[in-house]
Amino acid sequence: MDFRDSLLSSYDYELNPKLIAQVPVEPRHSARLLMVEDASINYLASKHLKVWDLQEELLPGDLLVVNDTRVVKARVRVIRSGGGYAELLLLEPCGEGNWLCLARPAKRLRPGDILFLEADKQTSIQLKVICNHEIKGGKIVQFPKQYVDRETIEGLLDVYGEVPLPPYIDNQESVEPDRYQTRYAFRPGAVAAPTAGLHLSDELLQIFNSRGVELVRVTLHIGIGTFRPLDQESLEDLKLHSEWVEVTEEVVDAIQACRLRGGRVIAVGTTSVRALEGAFLAGEKCLKPFQGDVDLVIKPGYKFGVVDALLTNFHLPKSSLLLLVSALIGRERLLALYAEAIERQYRFFSYGDAMWISPKAVLPDARFQLSDGS
Repeated sequence: MDFRDSLLSSYDYELNPKLIAQVPVEPRHSARLLMVEDASINYLASKHLKVWDLQEELLPGDLLVVNDTRVVKARVRVIRSGGGYAELLLLEPCGEGNWLCLARPAKRLRPGDILFLEADKQTSIQLKVICNHEIKGGKIVQFPKQYVDRETIEGLLDVYGEVPLPPYIDNQESVEPDRYQTRYAFRPGAVAAPTAGLHLSDELLQIFNSRGVELVRVTLHIGIGTFRPLDQESLEDLKLHSEWVEVTEEVVDAIQACRLRGGRVIAVGTTSVRALEGAFLAGEKCLKPFQGDVDLVIKPGYKFGVVDALLTNFHLPKSSLLLLVSALIGRERLLALYAEAIERQYRFFSYGDAMWISPKAVLPDARFQLSDGS
């Protein structure tokens, strides 16, 4: 492996801000698609189509794995007891109505402070800052004790909260909240959408189904780490935020059946990859049902045990997502393809265009073999 693969600065690229998509295209499947092809034929082999054309790439017997997390209105505005406003971004439950939150301005919220959650024509709800979270950062904030998990608090957030769109979206009110959800979003808990799935329309999903392409759902509740840039040059000991994942027995059975019939396991989005590969490693390099936190780092040199192909978006420079895609097709090739996408004016990031990495495009040595670990 090239030593530069272990340096954060090797995953940088220049992007004209005008290429950062501010609104999604309509219909969903009309986004552009950069199709990465067999590198053994041509290092830069690619085609430039539309997401709609993906129906020609998937085969009967293939299995699509999607992330069914649903973005909640996790950003709330509060009034401090001493006066002035603050903002909380709810990240994860900590038991008995306590929630880990990012706060702004963080320095003005101290342990013991009382906050009031308010909305037009709604009853004021009292909150309390319990402490700082030294490991994960942020604040532990006490909500009413009945709001113990993502499901129970969603109704409250629907009334008092706002969808936390990514910070590079200039006009936070520019898009309807439903457009920042996948068509199969079901389980509440994410603070960011699994954006590759935003391209899949009802029409395209129906076509996949009619052609014998199966679909199963995993859950990974995307946290604030999605927005946090990496900040250490050496990636040798890189650690990432943990995210809650569930891979059910139904998913494991579907993947085993896919293998037996000669189909391909296709992940929709990097979060689906992280969920599947996290469960694979938790099962000691055997895919088993899993529920819990995953802090898996996928970077060049990683051996994929489950995923054969990937539909993904174009990611931020120096991000963990860029590392993950580089692990599939190689860092230099990925950056060369990004340069091509920039030259052709592709749209980047959450509302941007997509990339299809076919099984033939994946590096042969990126695949786990039984001889690798058993």
